[in-house]
Amino acid sequence: MTPPDRPVIWWVRRDLRLADNPALGAAVSEGSHVLPLFVTDPLLRRSAGQGRSAWLTAALADLDRVLREAGGPGLSVVEGGPEEVVPRVAAAVGAATVHVSADFGPYGRRRDARVAEALALDGRELHATGSPYAVAPGTLLTGSGTPFSVFSPFHRAWLERGVHGPATAVDPATVRWTAAPDRVAVEPPDPDLVPLAGEAAALRSWRAWVTRSREGPADYKRLHDVPGADATAHVSVALRWGHLHPRTVLADLADLDGEGPAAIARQVAWRDFYADVLWHRPDATTRPVQQRFVDFRRDDPRTSEVAAARLEAWQEGRTGYPLVDAGMRQLRAEGWMHNRVRLVTGSFLVKDLHLPWEDGAAWFMRHLRDGDAASNQLNWQWVAGCGNDPAPFYRVFNPTLQAQKFDPDGAYVRRYVPELADVPDKHVHEPWLAPGGPPAGYPAPVVDHKAERLEALARYAEVRG
Repeated sequence: MTPPDRPVIWWVRRDLRLADNPALGAAVSEGSHVLPLFVTDPLLRRSAGQGRSAWLTAALADLDRVLREAGGPGLSVVEGGPEEVVPRVAAAVGAATVHVSADFGPYGRRRDARVAEALALDGRELHATGSPYAVAPGTLLTGSGTPFSVFSPFHRAWLERGVHGPATAVDPATVRWTAAPDRVAVEPPDPDLVPLAGEAAALRSWRAWVTRSREGPADYKRLHDVPGADATAHVSVALRWGHLHPRTVLADLADLDGEGPAAIARQVAWRDFYADVLWHRPDATTRPVQQRFVDFRRDDPRTSEVAAARLEAWQEGRTGYPLVDAGMRQLRAEGWMHNRVRLVTGSFLVKDLHLPWEDGAAWFMRHLRDGDAASNQLNWQWVAGCGNDPAPFYRVFNPTLQAQKFDPDGAYVRRYVPELADVPDKHVHEPWLAPGGPPAGYPAPVVDHKAERLEALARYAEVRG
């Protein structure tokens, strides 16, 4: 236990908020002073990608501002490896305890073990309280004591267990804050992200969506697959960075009637499920969960010029299939993509272009602001048919039929593919059939979907067993 006159450290990671934060609450309860510390881990910085890096910079600046407005010295940002930085800062300020929200990812678990070991050498402790999930990974097991491999039974167990209510918010004005002696200045954020990033902005956006009479929770089940309606809550970024805890989201939904709120809660459960799968299968970030897919035949863009050209066309949103191209352009422009379109673009990469799902996952992680290893990698494995509880491989999304069903008037496609703005509705999803072909500047289809679907199924037959 920390003596009452010594500070404690709140090591900030994926919990960039003051409300519903058990780790921060534990730090405030234990120490006379609290040092909010963010460690700029060079390994994570290199792998973050431009979408997450820009968002993190804005989120850190927002938290620093909130702490300064509360009368403290702000957020202490220190650069270096956590196993060296955290013990050094603790020793410098005389902190006996470091409080964190538990990290359940493969790298985070290894990192925290190293930090705890380094702190213990000097008689200090790392205390993990709470997690970024509604139900922490590893909590739920089947009746036989094994991990869940299928979502539906996991979801039933998740519902039966229930979720605790939000933790008490910390009023920053009542906390005595302190700072690390070797901190660096918080990096200036992208001005365009300043109004969007951070706890207050996330809570405003979420609560505004919850109270909307149309295209909010009441219409979520009906409209969440319609990208042109933009009817989703856009809460994934807030959950990824911990601006909101899923407990807060679920508590706000608890008193609402209808299928919409239950459908949103189900998405929170999916997030927990994939984190649980990765907890038990940390190799799933790079290897297929189903062993037979190790030998699945794919085209390699590193050794084939054709495959490389197809990958580039997909990345740039120039495949000639409007819904795919709209999604890929939205990703690069906004650091986000509608979930239905994520499924279509993923299926197109794996089953029409025959490219590795790992290349798609890496591109998404490079650009997504909500990029999360568990959700991203295992959703890609779901689309590729090689993961836990996967879509059957023979379910190959037809990008044209998907567009006609979910974007019938082309509103979404026209928003992100301006070359098709004047194409009549009849041809907006099949511009190659328009008189004279696609408009100037828009490519013809890079592949024929019908032919590539048959090729994908033939390759699947080789490993189906």
